[in-house]
Amino acid sequence: MSDPASAIDPVTLAVLRGRLEQVADEMDATLYRSAFNPIIAEAHDACHGLYDASTGDTLVQGKSGLPVFVGAMAFAVRATARVAASRGGMKDGDIWISNDAYDGGTHANDFKLVKPFFRGAKLYCHMASAAHWHDVGGAVPGNYNPAATECWQEAVQIPPVRIVRNGVLDPDMLAILQANTRLPDSLWGDLNGQLAALALGARRLDALLDEYGDGLVLDALGALRGRALRLMRSHIAALPDGRYSFEDVLDNDGIVNAPLSIALDMTVAGDRLSLDFSRTCAQCAGPVNISRATAVAACYVALKHLFPDVPANAGVLDAVDFIIPDRLLISAERPRPVGGYTETILRMIDVIFSAAAQADPARAVAQAYGTINALSIAGHRSDKARAGQRWVMFSFFGGGHGGHSDGDGLAHGNAPISTATIPPLEILEAAYPVRFTQWSLRADSGGDGQHRGGLGAVYEIELLEKEAEVFVFGERGTSPPKGIAGGGAGAVNVLRYENAGQWHTPPMVSKMRAIRLARGERVRLETPGGGGWGSAAGRSPGQRQADVAMGYVTIDASTGADRTQKAPE
Repeated sequence: MSDPASAIDPVTLAVLRGRLEQVADEMDATLYRSAFNPIIAEAHDACHGLYDASTGDTLVQGKSGLPVFVGAMAFAVRATARVAASRGGMKDGDIWISNDAYDGGTHANDFKLVKPFFRGAKLYCHMASAAHWHDVGGAVPGNYNPAATECWQEAVQIPPVRIVRNGVLDPDMLAILQANTRLPDSLWGDLNGQLAALALGARRLDALLDEYGDGLVLDALGALRGRALRLMRSHIAALPDGRYSFEDVLDNDGIVNAPLSIALDMTVAGDRLSLDFSRTCAQCAGPVNISRATAVAACYVALKHLFPDVPANAGVLDAVDFIIPDRLLISAERPRPVGGYTETILRMIDVIFSAAAQADPARAVAQAYGTINALSIAGHRSDKARAGQRWVMFSFFGGGHGGHSDGDGLAHGNAPISTATIPPLEILEAAYPVRFTQWSLRADSGGDGQHRGGLGAVYEIELLEKEAEVFVFGERGTSPPKGIAGGGAGAVNVLRYENAGQWHTPPMVSKMRAIRLARGERVRLETPGGGGWGSAAGRSPGQRQADVAMGYVTIDASTGADRTQKAPE
């Protein structure tokens, strides 16, 4: 696609950018309002966008969709187009579905729907929807299986196939999908929400093209990509040329209790950026592997954090070279498990932030809490009205963000891979037999510095049913979030569970599998805070007094004493 920026006046381009983004925004809103699954309806773990007809590259993404899906969805669209080409090509009225994490990115819970959008007989672009389905088979309810050693232990595997043919939902495909979930009603509702979102998007895009003309809108899409590239080049050129390296680790892979390294050598040369991950460790046995598509998507998210004014399209990556050799932890191949992808891409973002801080600490942000603590609690209902009915609660949780040159980090925020929100406890308590006995900020968890890291949180959940199993897939249990520019580290992640009146920690530190709870027993998460920015000597006495007064920092911590972890009462 050419860059016809000079052919479109700036006002028209701004209007078209807003209208195109509104198409994606309305698709997002449609799914959020109609999904059965709280992870979509409340947490907004989904994304919609427009993709290039020939390359699959990202053209437009909604502002409320998950940024990590932007890079990944381009791979999913390309993979779908390749399969379609071998089966007669893309046809008007068809919609394709897939959860292929190796070609399309992320993990098997994220189902991608691709709809070819035609104007007359010509393919104009692709519309796509990605959303996290509640449960899609596998060994663990909710599918975050910390002990998986192959992809089939995580979830059902669906390559690109037609779910809608000539405008008609395929009942055979629907039957296969519903047979491979513990929650068929939830799957049905989420699928219909995605189909409705794509239908609305097609109507809105048709109306826009009727109003402005196919050619002008196509030129605008090219101009927006060119603008993103020019902005990226200018931002990169403003950084000092050089090689900036950083390395961090994951706690373990859930199978072997040993750290796994993610290493980056970032090179700035004029207006081009090179991200070389060659020193990263090899793919592992457990489910913290990710595919190359997911790795590129993670880099996109990190770069958008560093350069937030750049439009969200493929132009962001046009000035970046990626060096990611095959069969690394971040370029794993089937059947290596990838279900815990969130933890690994968070560490990739961490190393990019920390490497960028060496080039320009004023632009970079200290590391955030670095784990979503994906938690599943599952069991069967015991009351007479619903005896034997399966229930699966899945949720993720927040923590502290890193300090930055303009101020302290955000307390109890969501992970920087997304714009999703933490599901409200009221929704979780209403939907599942659990009670939150604590939901609070975690004092002393943010890294010290001129600008303090944001605080993590404490979540304590009591089981109200007769019995259930608990699974948690977390990280940052051994290696805390790092500060930058002299800032201190945040607190590590702490997981505990209660059995027979005694509190225990899991052998894998940040990962639990099949922990059995009885009625009244609890699981407790103490999430990390963010790293600090700048030397602690630069923090004023007034700020320190305010921290203590607000309960963010205890008096002992404010005077420099070591943090201690208190056992839950």
